[in-house]
Amino acid sequence: MNIENRNKLNHLLKNWNPGSLFFSSWLNRNGYSNQLMQQYRKSGWFSALTKGVMYRTGDKISIWGAISSYNMQEEKNVYIAAHSALEIFGFNHYIPMGKPSLLIGCPTNEKIPIWMKEDHFRYHVESFTTKVFKKTAFTTKKVNGFDLLVSEPEQAFLECLLLSPNRYNYMDLFYIMEQLNTMRPDVLQVLLENIDNNKVKRLFLYMAQKAGHAWFDKLEASKINIGTGKRMLVENGVYIPEYLITIPKELYEYE
Repeated sequence: MNIENRNKLNHLLKNWNPGSLFFSSWLNRNGYSNQLMQQYRKSGWFSALTKGVMYRTGDKISIWGAISSYNMQEEKNVYIAAHSALEIFGFNHYIPMGKPSLLIGCPTNEKIPIWMKEDHFRYHVESFTTKVFKKTAFTTKKVNGFDLLVSEPEQAFLECLLLSPNRYNYMDLFYIMEQLNTMRPDVLQVLLENIDNNKVKRLFLYMAQKAGHAWFDKLEASKINIGTGKRMLVENGVYIPEYLITIPKELYEYE
């Protein structure tokens, strides 16, 4: 290996963060040809996770590092969403059986790469895309040393409602709602006024009112359009006239 290539290698290793990945497109833009990276792999410095994706040989790759690297190097904006975002903020009632799941949100017309869903990580990775949020609420959180785009708790819970009942059970979500005593009414107001899904709005308002949170009274409900027409979420449930929804009897009777 000549001096120039060794210097390039040293620079790459110096800026390597344990658990992260390197993408060929980013490497090419930064002066590392495919032939040079092949030489580094043959020398044992790097290994291929899949085509165009590499990691430091012997490193234990992290899903957090994978997502962070993917966003930074591929100029993407995938984010930690729904129950996974709530867990990052400390709301962790939702405990799946078996391998823990990680839910990732993708901007419209984007999908996470197939390798991210394969058995490389300790998480079972799932993803979703939605257009219902006309206004969004994201933040950057450091998780295991990596900066990640994460749904704010207010948006994360609305995402959970959006994915119920196929992804989340209504009662499990209400148990989480009971914990959400630090929700910000100003953030919620903007989200609820600008989400294009009446089921989510109705369920959220019902659950928040039932939970008795102080912030509920600070919402301007008159500005939140819940639409018209009755919505039956379950059969043989209980109809709530105020919110035009039929909910599970178990939820209605829970105290």
